[in-house]
Amino acid sequence: MLRWSLYLFATLAGLVAIVLVIGWSLPVAHTASRTRVVAAPPDRVFVIVSDFARYPDWRTGVTRVTVTGDPGPGLAIQETADYGDVPYRVETWEAPTRLVTRIASADLPFGGTWTYDIHPDAGGGSRVTITEHGEVYNVFFRFMARFVFGHTSTLDQYLTDLDAAVRGSSAAGRSRP
Repeated sequence: MLRWSLYLFATLAGLVAIVLVIGWSLPVAHTASRTRVVAAPPDRVFVIVSDFARYPDWRTGVTRVTVTGDPGPGLAIQETADYGDVPYRVETWEAPTRLVTRIASADLPFGGTWTYDIHPDAGGGSRVTITEHGEVYNVFFRFMARFVFGHTSTLDQYLTDLDAAVRGSSAAGRSRP
C-alpha cells in the first residue's frame, strides 16, 4: 500500500512539475482578439460598453462595479466578479469608436489592456472588435490560460453578453461557466 501511495505521489508531483515547466516556458505577454457584429449603431454600443456601473445588469458573473471620476481617460473602475476584484483605468475614450481600459494593479497574477473598436457595419449594426494585450505573470495561470481556459474565453463571453444587452436581454445573475 505504501509503495502505491509513493507512486501516486511521485506521479502527481511529476505532473505538477511538467505544468509549471511548460507554464514557465510560455511567454508572459499575449494578444487575443475577437470580433462580433451587434444589432445597434456605434453610438448606442459605445454607451453600453462605457457605462461600467451597469455591467452587473448585463455581464455574466459581474456582481458589482464602482466607478470613480468623470467619463474619459483616467476614469477608475473597480469590478467585482466571479473571478475576484479587479481595478481598471480608462486610458483612451474616443466616443463612439474606441475605448481602452487597463488593469490598474500590479498585485494580480495578470494584467494588460482591452481595446474596444466599434465601427458601423453594412447591415446597420456595429462591428465590435475587442483586442486584449494581456500578461499572465503566474506560471500556473499562464499554463491554464493557454491550455485550459484559452486567451479568448473572456472576450467571447463579453461579446455574447454585449449582443444580448443590445437586444434587450440580460446576463445578470448568470455565473461564468
